[in-house]
Amino acid sequence: MAASRAVTVTPPHPAPEPAVPEPAVPEPAVPEPVEGSVSIIQGDNLDVARTLPSASFTLVYLDPPFNTGRTQERQIVTARRTQPDADAEEEPIIREIRHGFHGHEYERVRGMLRTYDDRFDDYGAFLMPRLEEAWRLLAADGTLYLHLDYREAHYAKVMLDAVFGRDCFLNELIWAYDYGAKSRRRWPTKHDTILVYVKTPGGHVFNSDDIDREPYMAPGLVTAEKAARGKLPTDVWWHTIVPTTGREKTGYPTQKPEGILRRIVQASSRPGDRVLDLFAGSGTTGAVASALGRDAVLVDESSEAVQVMRTRMPHAEVTTY
Repeated sequence: MAASRAVTVTPPHPAPEPAVPEPAVPEPAVPEPVEGSVSIIQGDNLDVARTLPSASFTLVYLDPPFNTGRTQERQIVTARRTQPDADAEEEPIIREIRHGFHGHEYERVRGMLRTYDDRFDDYGAFLMPRLEEAWRLLAADGTLYLHLDYREAHYAKVMLDAVFGRDCFLNELIWAYDYGAKSRRRWPTKHDTILVYVKTPGGHVFNSDDIDREPYMAPGLVTAEKAARGKLPTDVWWHTIVPTTGREKTGYPTQKPEGILRRIVQASSRPGDRVLDLFAGSGTTGAVASALGRDAVLVDESSEAVQVMRTRMPHAEVTTY
């Protein structure tokens, strides 16, 4: 009988346990800006402005009628007695001195302007008190944007120099567009002017990193990285008007495009800041400011404008002054 042999059986290797995937680390969520509040006030903007607290706005945007043609209250006139020399026999002379804000005298410049265009008195009487209120309402780090066309921009700059001081001038922005009639008898007028003044020179808010960038006009002259990133806008802004079939179109005749106001709000205010527009019209300033997390106060006397704003911003609070 043959001897039996012990047989060694090698057990099979255990099957490897399935790998447990590492838990995915979620990308940090970029919080959406909290929608800012909007207050719409129907009433005369000068009367309303005088009720608002001083230094309560970081940004004031004014888009007044470019040429009102209305005569409003005049500037305050004081009489100053000028004594003649002791030996002279003439009567003392009474001179009228018109004062700008803070006591700045600009009678000489004003007189020169009247020589060329006597409408300066009417426009100045309308605009000057509103510029004075804008200065009062701006916080120490605040900025005023005054949106005009070529007919009144030179008058307004004289008034702003008197109200704010020439050292508070920051920029003259040119908004250039290509729309409307083309003249063959002169260079077609295709731009608006936006004058920018600050309350405190060097102490104003300016968020250059938050401003939307624009393509380089000659991308081949910069690096690929720079071309992809785009460049900061200069003081000339090329931007279309509100498209007739665009999403933001309200039908209001003087409506300004959101892109222009977005750049202004991004640059000169922060989330949570307050923004004021005394000539609110269709409410573009408020719509943009609210979407960017700013609180907006909009003032307009027109019931049509208020209705457009109500429709555009259903969350707005509306009051009548």
